Amino acid sequence: MEETELQNELASIRSIMERSSKFISLSGLSGILAGIYALIGAGVAYKIIHDAIASADVFINDIRPSHPDVAARVFYDGEIVLVRELFIIALVVLIASITTAIILSNRQAKKKGQSMWGAVSRQLLFHMAVPLITGGILIGILLLRGHYGIISAASLIFYGLALFGASSFTFADVKYLGICEIILGLIAACLPGHGLLFWALGFGVLHIVYGARIYLKYDR
Repeated sequence: MEETELQNELASIRSIMERSSKFISLSGLSGILAGIYALIGAGVAYKIIHDAIASADVFINDIRPSHPDVAARVFYDGEIVLVRELFIIALVVLIASITTAIILSNRQAKKKGQSMWGAVSRQLLFHMAVPLITGGILIGILLLRGHYGIISAASLIFYGLALFGASSFTFADVKYLGICEIILGLIAACLPGHGLLFWALGFGVLHIVYGARIYLKYDR
């Protein structure tokens, strides 16, 4: 009996220490929804890219023989418009994912009696912000320079680094998600023509798998 009580007390102490040193209110459901948003965004992006390529090929092939300069200009303008549309899609997915994460994690924090904006959550955000801001600046430079082929790889790698750095302040599962994102980003860098596929795998499929794991382990 005394041994059982001692074990219960130790479990309570461990729980209290974990609550004070780790942010344990991340919502698995928000991860699942973020993955779904990303897959929807990837699907829309694929259709836009496919339609743009088909339209450009028909138009440019018709005018290239007699007006090569005009054809080149049309191709360039179409590329700029396409990149702008893809950026908007990515931005919408990002805003939807962040909004969902804040709402559901706040609800989870209230259920667990943890402050949403305590010292631990601030540390978590800081360690995520540094690589994310750095990656965002690099991606902006790549966009301005026209190096579109490795943008997907850069976004995956820096996002993975952000997760890895923040994992010390939350579930260990976040570390493994970060490692997977980094590996996927490195592979994407070797295959620049398949950026959308790797983006969908990293931000879509991996998020759904991670979110489901967190939900089954901690949310229920």
